[in-house]
Amino acid sequence: MDAGFFRGTSTDQDNRFANKQKKLLKSMKFADGLSVKVDMRKIQLDTIKPWISKRITEMLGFEDDVVIAFVYNSLEEQFPDPKVLQINLTGFLNGKNSRIFLGELWEHLASAQDNDMGIPQVFLEEKKEEIRKRQIELEEMEKLKEVEERRSRSKSKERKKEHKKKDKKKSERHYRRRSRSRSPRSRHSKSNKSPKR
Repeated sequence: MDAGFFRGTSTDQDNRFANKQKKLLKSMKFADGLSVKVDMRKIQLDTIKPWISKRITEMLGFEDDVVIAFVYNSLEEQFPDPKVLQINLTGFLNGKNSRIFLGELWEHLASAQDNDMGIPQVFLEEKKEEIRKRQIELEEMEKLKEVEERRSRSKSKERKKEHKKKDKKKSERHYRRRSRSRSPRSRHSKSNKSPKR
């Protein structure tokens, strides 16, 4: 028994695995744009991770943390190999989906590499559009508030006018009653009454 050493060989040492990968690299149909070399040091991976998670979940039909974590770990290398990644993902996503996914992912990574901020241009455009929509919504909310305030003001003015009219009518009625009770005719009629015998 060997002290401190393990028996066997790793996948890197065994030619059988290397030959299979070479065969797949020759025979498989890969996504367009995978020839672009991507330097992960120039990319803010955290901005792309939510997209990776969402896209894999869409393709699988459920959230698989193992596959998502595998993609994240594969992108930790400085210069990841997209073709090897596509081969490795084929077992999880199937051939067509892994090709589509890698094509989209590599497009985002290449765009992020070209951008000074390390963020894909599409994501920046989406964020701008989101901010613009929020701004429009806020403006619409402000307009609605103004309209509501105007309505409430006009209603309060109408109420005040109605109250004034009612008060005026009340005062007129009261005045009429008082004027009737104090009219000379009524006094005259009282004085003309024959004295009791």
